[in-house]
Amino acid sequence: MKSFVEIGIEGGFLKAIEELGFEKPMPVQEKVIPQLLSDEGNDIVALAQTGTGKTAAFGLPLLQRVNTKNKKTQHVIISPTRELCVQIAEDLKDYSKYNDKIKIVAVFGGASIEHQIKAIKRGAHIISATPGRLLDLIKRRVVDLRNIKTVVLDEADEMLNMGFREDLEAILTDTPKEKQALLFSATMPKEVKKIADKFMNNAIEFTVGKKNAGAENVSHICYSVHAKDRYLALKRIVDFNPNVYGIVFCRTRRETQDVAEKLMQDGYNADALHGDLSQAQRDVVMGKFRVKHISLLVATDVAARGLDVTDLTHVINYNLPDELEIYTHRSGRTGRAGKFGISIIISNLKEKRKISLIEKQIGKKIEHLPVPLGKEICKVQLFHVIDRMQKVAVDSAQIDEFIPEISKKLEWLDRDELIKKFVSVEFNRFTEYYKNTPDLNKPSDERKSRKDRDGGSNRRNTQQGYTRFFLNLGQMDKIRPVDLIGMVNDFTGIRDIEIGEIDIKKTFSFFEVDSKFKDELLTAFNTQTYKGRKVNLEISGKEPAKKSRSSRSDRRNRDGDKPRFKSGRKSSRGSRNSSEKSDRKRYKK
Repeated sequence: MKSFVEIGIEGGFLKAIEELGFEKPMPVQEKVIPQLLSDEGNDIVALAQTGTGKTAAFGLPLLQRVNTKNKKTQHVIISPTRELCVQIAEDLKDYSKYNDKIKIVAVFGGASIEHQIKAIKRGAHIISATPGRLLDLIKRRVVDLRNIKTVVLDEADEMLNMGFREDLEAILTDTPKEKQALLFSATMPKEVKKIADKFMNNAIEFTVGKKNAGAENVSHICYSVHAKDRYLALKRIVDFNPNVYGIVFCRTRRETQDVAEKLMQDGYNADALHGDLSQAQRDVVMGKFRVKHISLLVATDVAARGLDVTDLTHVINYNLPDELEIYTHRSGRTGRAGKFGISIIISNLKEKRKISLIEKQIGKKIEHLPVPLGKEICKVQLFHVIDRMQKVAVDSAQIDEFIPEISKKLEWLDRDELIKKFVSVEFNRFTEYYKNTPDLNKPSDERKSRKDRDGGSNRRNTQQGYTRFFLNLGQMDKIRPVDLIGMVNDFTGIRDIEIGEIDIKKTFSFFEVDSKFKDELLTAFNTQTYKGRKVNLEISGKEPAKKSRSSRSDRRNRDGDKPRFKSGRKSSRGSRNSSEKSDRKRYKK
């Protein structure tokens, strides 16, 4: 492995990164930095997981190439979220602490645009920006990209997932043809490739690890339970991993808040992060999480984008995401900087196919384990208490004066009794809680017996408590899951209807809805049209009598929460970060 000197980093930049603890270049840095510092000027596509050192890979060469005698903007870095935009700017300032003539400005939505305009007018050699705010500044003629040397798209796949395609194309069209374009992405879906093909010339591609694969230092575990047992399974998983420091990913804002509140009520150090929080509330939550006053951050995908936390032990998928690539991003938040991490999936019994697709995506087998039993959890917690006791620091100066009185109070106990009592102070609450708890792994047996009763049939069954509907609209009508959910909400006027699986075919669709709303749907859809076509809604198949499924309400919300994907279905687009919403138009496919 080469040193930073050998790959071309010089002077004050070298001194700054040494003080930051950089010893040897990471693989993506070793590949990208020499190429950017060469005179060839090739466009570059770099595929690497989050947390692999991408910011330094493009940041150090850009800083070294800045001409401080020219006050105009020379390099622009575009990233999907406020957090990542600010983090990139802060990192570049750290790298250039001994080159103080270099001016770096971060521009993003949700903050005063007037202050950002003043900062740019004072001089900005490098601008770190989110797409919506950058496009706004271009339209106001504050930022001029016609003479820039470099444009960087960081986390390009995330930006397209969030619906920034139109904004990106508008920005890139405003840049000179002779610029150098750099695209950094964890995955390479078709949408990212289209951007690269359209706006990049003969790009050199660097891949760290396998393309679209998961991080090497992350292991993957799946626990399968009934949907109604999902929260109970989460608590057992957390109790079975007493040193957990991680993110719990949920589908909707409502579910995120609900899970976080339940965890806090049950005594866990947890809090929620979602789009309904103000920036001040978000900063407070993230501040507590970074210093580990919170060990579990319950978040939506949109809210968690751009978070820079390097030592997570676990990522827990309370719900699986709709797009395969999002799982790769989630799991890549742990196992960074050479550390090992664990990505856990809490799966319901109908997601076997989805798990297989994820395995193909990340190029790894997901280990299926039974949900820990109460006795197993109590054992883990017992030894955790003992480990903590062994490692605790003793301040003799503070407690020596109390030892005689303590010894007198405990003199009637022998050694074994004393150990048992001290251990039981913490241990008893787990033994009491788990004493009569059920085995959450029984659903597997129930599924098997149900299959036996059905004669081994693989016919698709509607979830209990849900009615399956046929709709005469499909892919040819350009209908997506988010559109269908919107129709249910808008036509009925009811905002909390629970929606199950959605299966969109070429010319028609099937979807599941809470059975108690079936009459409302049939009535509401009866007189409706969609894009000039009369809507026909019918009940499909026999409805079950009993409901046993956790709530899936509030699916249509600004966090881009969507129903589960199916293989071959067009994925629906997530909405964007709320702080950026006013700064850009919605992307429409």
